[in-house]
Amino acid sequence: MKWIEVMIKTTTEAVEVVSNILYEVGVGGLVIEDPNDIIMQTKSETDWDYIDPELLKNDFEGVIVKGYFPQSEDLIDKIELIRQNVEKIPQYNLDKGLGEVTTSEVNDEDWTQTWKKYYKPKKIGERIVIKPTWENYIKQDNEIIIEIDPGMAFGTGTHETTIMCLRQLEKYVKQGDVIIDVGCGTGILSIGAAKLDAKKVIAVDLDEDSVRVSNENIVINKVENEVEVRHGDLLEVVTEKSDIVVSNIIAEIIVILVNDISKVLKNDGIFISSGIIIEKIDMVKNSLRENGLEVLDVIIDGEWACIVSVFKEGNNNA
Repeated sequence: MKWIEVMIKTTTEAVEVVSNILYEVGVGGLVIEDPNDIIMQTKSETDWDYIDPELLKNDFEGVIVKGYFPQSEDLIDKIELIRQNVEKIPQYNLDKGLGEVTTSEVNDEDWTQTWKKYYKPKKIGERIVIKPTWENYIKQDNEIIIEIDPGMAFGTGTHETTIMCLRQLEKYVKQGDVIIDVGCGTGILSIGAAKLDAKKVIAVDLDEDSVRVSNENIVINKVENEVEVRHGDLLEVVTEKSDIVVSNIIAEIIVILVNDISKVLKNDGIFISSGIIIEKIDMVKNSLRENGLEVLDVIIDGEWACIVSVFKEGNNNA
């Protein structure tokens, strides 16, 4: 089967928006190549990811997002819509970079399987190891193994924002906690929280494919009794009170999310927010304070930040 590869040259901060543009027109698979991820990984002594040398030869310093579409009568219209929406990215106060959109034809086997060579077991934090389902790994001591099949939407390694969230979950999750994971993606954070002895995890995502993949990964990890996946926008499908809310999305969405955080977070509850580019740390911190949260820590990895805050009833200044 022939597929059309749509390649977009952009920036790290615009990756989420570009990805959403492709999802909205029905992308069949997504690949993200970020040289910053690769450079950070090669500097880490504990990193176990396979790095394709060809990626390091790439002269382009930005991020390349590749989307795959089956040939169809409306494909030309879809590509034009992608181009138009990429041009609109600066309206969100984001740097779109080159914003170049190009296409090429590929065979089915060129991308449905070969991408897996980039995804190897990786240790995160003190105990957690993320392992693709097709890889063998021998568990050590008290390690927690999270088995993931990300489908065909993935980055070229475990992203800094996910790493930071998992490390903070290791730090803050207590036995019996109720956790809400907003924007659960493939379910990594939800599964991690469950394996850290959370009593209940509510995972939420607006993307139906993410809900499906999360459910599949939850079954693989045998935590279906602890984790419930819901399809919805942010907190609209959540009424429970939680001990921890974790959200690995983007700064602009976190600012929206935090307006309703008091409805689902217990007093002294922890909010772990990530997916924040360094330039927008202050914007998020200000929003947190306005909604009754005190900033406990700001963790930075590469170009990204994770902000940990605690909710204090009575501190709401909104």
